[in-house]
Amino acid sequence: MLETLWEDLLRVVMEPRGLRDNLATLVNNNGALSYIGVGLIIFCETGLVVTPFLPGDSLLFVTGFICATVESASADAGRAPAVTALTMSLVLFVAAVVGDAVNYHIGRWIGPKAFSGRIKYLKREHLERTHAFFERHGGRAVVIARFVPIIRTFAPFVAGIGAMSYGKFAFYNVFGAALWVGSLMGAGYWLGGLKFVQDHFEKVVLGIIVVSLMPLAWEWWKVRRDARAVRTLPDPPR
Repeated sequence: MLETLWEDLLRVVMEPRGLRDNLATLVNNNGALSYIGVGLIIFCETGLVVTPFLPGDSLLFVTGFICATVESASADAGRAPAVTALTMSLVLFVAAVVGDAVNYHIGRWIGPKAFSGRIKYLKREHLERTHAFFERHGGRAVVIARFVPIIRTFAPFVAGIGAMSYGKFAFYNVFGAALWVGSLMGAGYWLGGLKFVQDHFEKVVLGIIVVSLMPLAWEWWKVRRDARAVRTLPDPPR
């Protein structure tokens, strides 16, 4: 059973174009074990800085759609569904919260060692600036980062390195996870039944990915713009 779960998980991760069919296969083949499988993907995507490539936003949306489909089919057949949207959302919420918490503590453990002064390019003052930044903007950054691929994976790590107080981080971690999982799974659950969404499902999922990447592209453009502005400043008078 675990071997089947692992094979189905790899298919979900390695074949993003077939996410809907592969996720449906995962649920049909593994039943309640699919809670663990999908939860593991969300945990790794949020908790390990080496796996930012895993699906996040699209996975939540498609999971909501699959749960709605399973519940509807089970109701028509008069049997209990293999998975429910409520239980799946709770599992993924916990996975997202724990993932960010683990990522934070990894950053906190590695950070002080990395900024010990042994590596000359990593200065203590940079760590202190990061700490000040997250104390001022950390709450908003942690919540917004939930909806931005790649940034979502690195934000808690940087928060840990910057020594953002864990109490403050934990509050926004829980709030952000509830908003992220609830909104995207809810959208998949309620919008997945629309004929337009069903007829253009792959395009809708692609649109979600594109929209989620827009803040990252915007930040990249601003950094490039500011860098060009600095290069074109006139030299100060001597």
